[in-house]
Amino acid sequence: MKLPIHLSEDSHEPMYHQIEAQIKALIVSGYLKPGNPLPSIRSLAKDLSCSVMTTGRAYNNLEQQGYIKSAQGKGTFVADVDSAKIAEAKHATVMRVLERAVQTALQHNYRTQDIQKMVADILKRRERTPNEGG
Repeated sequence: MKLPIHLSEDSHEPMYHQIEAQIKALIVSGYLKPGNPLPSIRSLAKDLSCSVMTTGRAYNNLEQQGYIKSAQGKGTFVADVDSAKIAEAKHATVMRVLERAVQTALQHNYRTQDIQKMVADILKRRERTPNEGG
């Protein structure tokens, strides 16, 4: 299985963390279901053109966090993550993105009211076209 993971060499975020975050997002979004097999560390490293150590570190972190599990001789699989942990991960992800968006708006000298109006406009547009982009 080839995972839809895209690494950015321009990012300040380490590659292993990019992999970790994207796999976690695939799990909490339901794209990857509990029990789904994941590519081997070597296979994923090859697909992403990065080192085995990089993918290994991402897998190790995800296993420590309870998102994946390894079975000796069988491979690595998506763990059965409880709904509270999934909700917490989704919330944290959205908050990080919103924090960056607000920070960018403030750097461009937008006022709080302007930012709130922009968010309201986006939400209104989404209500009119709910199937686009999500």
